[in-house]
Amino acid sequence: MNLSELPGAELILPGIDDLYNGKANTVGSLLIAIAATRLSKAGLDFPREHLASEPELTLYALLQEERSDAYSYYNALLRRLSSFCNALELSNKYKAPN
Repeated sequence: MNLSELPGAELILPGIDDLYNGKANTVGSLLIAIAATRLSKAGLDFPREHLASEPELTLYALLQEERSDAYSYYNALLRRLSSFCNALELSNKYKAPN
């Protein structure tokens, strides 16, 4: 499965790289932290030791510093995260057995 083809991959894949590099406070790494349990159950591998403890609050605070439309952008990011999770779960569900 090519993860880069899933909706939201443009946010999640850089977040995985960020976590491998010890960066816990980027948009991508915070999105992963928000859905860590769901992503792990769907088979996504990422380092868990750098996950933020309150990722929703941290992400919103980060967006407030950077954008005037933090609320709507936050919600858009959560929708992209949900799309990625749904697509990952479906791709695993219908994966051909080895």
